Amino acid sequence: MSTYIFSSESVGEGHPDKVADTISDAILDACLAVDPKSRVACETFVKSNVVVVGGEITIPKIGQKPIGSVINVEKIIRDAVRGIGYVNGDDVFHADQLFINNYLTTQSPDIAQGVDAKKAEGKKHAEQGAGDQGIMFGYASAETPELMPAPIMYAHRLGRELTRIRKTGKVKWLRPDAKSQVSVEYVDGKPTRIVNVVISTQHAEGTSHAEIEKFCIEQIIKKVLPKGMLTKDTEYLINPTGKFVVGGPQGDSGLTGRKIIVDTYGGMGRHGGGAFSGKDPSKVDRSAAYMGRWVAKNVVAAGLATKCEVQFAYAIGHPLPVSIHIDTFGTGTVSDEKILAGVKKVFSFKPADIVKQLKLLRPIYSKSTNYGHFGKDDADLTWEKTDKVAALKKAVG
Repeated sequence: MSTYIFSSESVGEGHPDKVADTISDAILDACLAVDPKSRVACETFVKSNVVVVGGEITIPKIGQKPIGSVINVEKIIRDAVRGIGYVNGDDVFHADQLFINNYLTTQSPDIAQGVDAKKAEGKKHAEQGAGDQGIMFGYASAETPELMPAPIMYAHRLGRELTRIRKTGKVKWLRPDAKSQVSVEYVDGKPTRIVNVVISTQHAEGTSHAEIEKFCIEQIIKKVLPKGMLTKDTEYLINPTGKFVVGGPQGDSGLTGRKIIVDTYGGMGRHGGGAFSGKDPSKVDRSAAYMGRWVAKNVVAAGLATKCEVQFAYAIGHPLPVSIHIDTFGTGTVSDEKILAGVKKVFSFKPADIVKQLKLLRPIYSKSTNYGHFGKDDADLTWEKTDKVAALKKAVG
């Protein structure tokens, strides 16, 4: 028998990097609400009581009007931070006390002409091209109902429940910054038990470690993780430093796009390297990664494999992927070559078609920001649908 332990982590909404992601996606959604054809690449940096936003935004509908005339960037930022929960009197990073620096400009015309669906000098076609070169991966696994790897889904469940309870206000000492981690033992490729669970949660001064430990084990871990996976030998590591009062952007700086493994498959599936948050769907870093998840999930849901990874690559401005690859890690019920042929019949990987198939020109991205972009049950997150199962089965034959 082959036995190994695999670990994945998640982070809460109040983690500095996720604060940055949340702000970037809030600005993206505000732009798409004004004009679905908005081009947005918004990066955020947070530290202490400072927020810096920069990047490129073009909203075609408003023409030459300044962006600030249609979206209130400062209000969007403060509302996003307030929604996370940085409103306590002991927060240095407080929604109403932030210093905001705005360095947003318009999109480069050189990039725009490559992406736009029209002819341009030096461009060999009039189709919408990829917003950048790059490689993207999609992944799915039959080991959880969400068709996601167990370690990352368990870690997300802990973070979501911790946040849910915090936002009810019933546990007064909870603060927004938090991290979780779950280590799962696999036997012959199947998850069999949880070896250890780590939760680090920010808390108010004066809260005892014993109280925090008891709460996290009894009210979080044992409530949301599968009972059959927890054993008498499962180790619980709660706030292992002993104290976590200073957190969020006060304790550490945060940047958009620095939690890409948390955002995807917890390290179980590969990642092309491109971040998601703050990018409109013309950027294939985001839209094509969503496409990959949609394809892989439908392959597994169709029973063609119990694990599936899709990789494809683009050249900036070019309307077709330069490569597509399928790997089922030996779990396929038919050959990977047959699955790939079926995938090519059912799905179109052109950037414009990805946007159309997944209905990506909508202000839906704040729903994707926290606790993973994949594995959520939300109709707006169209890449989680298994609506191509019948077509794939037919195409594969």
